[in-house]
Amino acid sequence: MPRGEMPRGRGAAMMRGPRGKINKGTFPRVIKYITKNHKKELALVIVCIIISSLANVLGTLFLRTLIDDYITPLLGVENPVFTGLLKAIGMMACIYVVGVLSTYIYQRVMAIVSQGVLRDIRDDMFDKMEELPIRYFDTHTHGDIMSHYTNDTDTLRQMISQSIPNFLSSSMSILSTFFSMLYLSPILTIFVIIFTGLVMLCSSTLIRISSKYFVSQQKSLATVNGYVEEMISGQKVIKVFTHEEIAKRDFNKINEQLFTDMFTANKFANILMPVAGNLGNLEYVLVALVGTLFAINGIGGLTIGTIVSFLNLTKGFNMPIQQVSNQLNAVIMALAGASRIFEMMDEKPETDEGYVTLVNAKKEGSNLVECKEKTGIWAWKHLHHDGRLEYVEVKGYIEMHDVDFGYEPDKTVLHNVSLYAKPGQKIAFVGATGAGKTTITNLINRFYDIEDGKIRYDGININKIKKDDLRRSLGMVLQDTNLFTGTIKENISYGKEDATDEEIIAAAKLANAHNFIMHLPKGYDTMLTNNGAQLSQGQRQLLAIARAAINDPPVMILDEATSSIDTRTEKIVQDGMDKLMEGRTVFVIAHRLSTVRNSKAIMVLDHGKIIERGSHDELIAQKGQYYQLYTGAFELD
Repeated sequence: MPRGEMPRGRGAAMMRGPRGKINKGTFPRVIKYITKNHKKELALVIVCIIISSLANVLGTLFLRTLIDDYITPLLGVENPVFTGLLKAIGMMACIYVVGVLSTYIYQRVMAIVSQGVLRDIRDDMFDKMEELPIRYFDTHTHGDIMSHYTNDTDTLRQMISQSIPNFLSSSMSILSTFFSMLYLSPILTIFVIIFTGLVMLCSSTLIRISSKYFVSQQKSLATVNGYVEEMISGQKVIKVFTHEEIAKRDFNKINEQLFTDMFTANKFANILMPVAGNLGNLEYVLVALVGTLFAINGIGGLTIGTIVSFLNLTKGFNMPIQQVSNQLNAVIMALAGASRIFEMMDEKPETDEGYVTLVNAKKEGSNLVECKEKTGIWAWKHLHHDGRLEYVEVKGYIEMHDVDFGYEPDKTVLHNVSLYAKPGQKIAFVGATGAGKTTITNLINRFYDIEDGKIRYDGININKIKKDDLRRSLGMVLQDTNLFTGTIKENISYGKEDATDEEIIAAAKLANAHNFIMHLPKGYDTMLTNNGAQLSQGQRQLLAIARAAINDPPVMILDEATSSIDTRTEKIVQDGMDKLMEGRTVFVIAHRLSTVRNSKAIMVLDHGKIIERGSHDELIAQKGQYYQLYTGAFELD
């Protein structure tokens, strides 16, 4: 996309959405992911949590029996018999062992479940990402998108593997402990409930304050990732322009914002546990004091064993509440990350209402018929609304009629553009940066859809052609090459997975890439990494041309494909492109006017309008802007 026509980079990342807000429905969607493929595991977890909670409560209640029935009667006895006491202690130990084993099992299972859920979320995220239109990637930084797969999913991992099971366990413990306390002493239970209400009021206030900062923390973290990603990819430019100090200054600003958000969020979160813990300790002391006074005065029928059990239950009642309060911060942070993930998943996918498909065909007399085997003839399978089936041979006849387009609703980039390219013709676009050259090619392959006018391909409105089929019929070589981790063979066959070795070599020879490939240590099996960093820019471009050629498309788009290549390499590439362009409709965007002299028609664009058109000789004779560009009287900016 032309630079300067759409918001990009850090600015775009900072534009999106209000800070400090979790979308409604985020938590139910997370729960849906957890329950979708892990129902059996969750059932086991719930059973183990119930057993663990009951074991802890029964062990605590058994303290009263242990003290009142086994320890107190032995006090003052000269020759006490400890058989009963030892059996009781053994029984109590068995209860706690069952609880410990249950806790181990559910924590282990939840760790497995959390990884499975994250796998499902990452799969769905990637599937969704592949469905998003180019517009989304033009308005979101790569680092911001990567943050969904790393930081945001990691917060979810913590919530699923730790916070949710702790919350369930704590809830069960609170309920079972409450009824046990009520059974031992209703009076003391009322006192505990009143004091616990005070603890929860303090906790909810701190959580409400910290939650918005946890949301901001995730957004700031994504911004930092986006900036770092830009700086890593642009290190050569930074050093060439001695931009290091400015880059440091800008990074310090956004890093300071991240520090502020993280510090503020964790400041309130870290206050929570000490406040809740100290209030819980104060409650423990007051319960012990009140319980002792009641026991001494014979109020409520309290015994020493009852008070000891109740005090332990009080600890067991407050501890889960504190754990829930502490885990809520982790849950809020995870929901902030999940909210960002679901925002991406809720983006509108690339729509495709096309119904015309690309098929292999063969000729039977004067008619075309569809066939499964490859014949070298492609056809558009056009099922009309009246039920009539028509096969149109793909020849590469492209027409644009009165096309208007803007990347933003209030900013038109192309104005009333009309052109046609007959099969086998080479059409060149010339003009200053931002004139609309690349935009036209973006419309031909439907990276963006036009606002007004029509584009026809072999007489068929391209809106009727399925996008996948449309793009399979187009070869495209961009100014910026993108090579993927894999062998050279795999990169050339990227658009044709079933390509044979012969087809791969033929495509490489057509692009004049075969010679340099054979000089590499492993030839076509040479592994490429980091966008082919071990190759020169010219070699990467030759591979990109070979990749476009292997599918033998009838239409080829060359977007400044030789702008980053030296003059000597350009001649090699140009020779390969000339072979590639034979018999094809070709659209060429070039700053070097020498590469477009042999074009059938040259379109000169200025501010989204075609101001001149004709062959090289015709435009030179007109002595207009093309003449000025060619003679150097006017330069492309």
